[in-house]
Amino acid sequence: MRSIVQNTGSTLRERGSKFYGFLFKCEDEESFQYELGLIKGKYPDATHHCWAYRIDPNTITEFSSDDGEPSGTAGLPILNQLKSFELINTGLVVVRYYGGTKLGKSGLIQTYGETARLCIEEAILTQIVPVILFEIHYPYPQENVINKLRLNYDLIEQDARYLADVTLTIACLREFAEAFESELSKLEHLDITFEKGEHTFIVK
Repeated sequence: MRSIVQNTGSTLRERGSKFYGFLFKCEDEESFQYELGLIKGKYPDATHHCWAYRIDPNTITEFSSDDGEPSGTAGLPILNQLKSFELINTGLVVVRYYGGTKLGKSGLIQTYGETARLCIEEAILTQIVPVILFEIHYPYPQENVINKLRLNYDLIEQDARYLADVTLTIACLREFAEAFESELSKLEHLDITFEKGEHTFIVK
């Protein structure tokens, strides 16, 4: 799965109609509706505001809307582009100003899909990976041991607290988590202890 670094846009003209695409981050339906409201407010006189979104990498939720276009000709092509690029926690709105010439169902499907694709191709994409969080406690002299684990298991630091001892919160890719946990459990004689945390997803 992937997400975007920043919002992007695109413009397409087809037989007099103007199509404006807007790709943006959204982590839930509320944030999507907020962005959709901003776009509708900026283009209140548009003929259609068609859209799709995919959210929550744990349990993917996706919806789309044709906003008055023939069923399946606008929202679904937009959604299919999000799925094709494996995007998650993103929304995409295509605003249409009707130009007086009907495009037909196939023309609409192609144009809405193309507008969405152009948006995505302008975006910088990042990987979203499944991880398990671990909180590790260790004395300062064991820093080299921990650094070796970081390299061996491609650990991603999430937080660190340096007090009397070090408390490190790291993310371990789920594919390595079982082996990593097994190795950690063998380090108690070095005063290295840990607590296993939640399964989640992070941007890598």
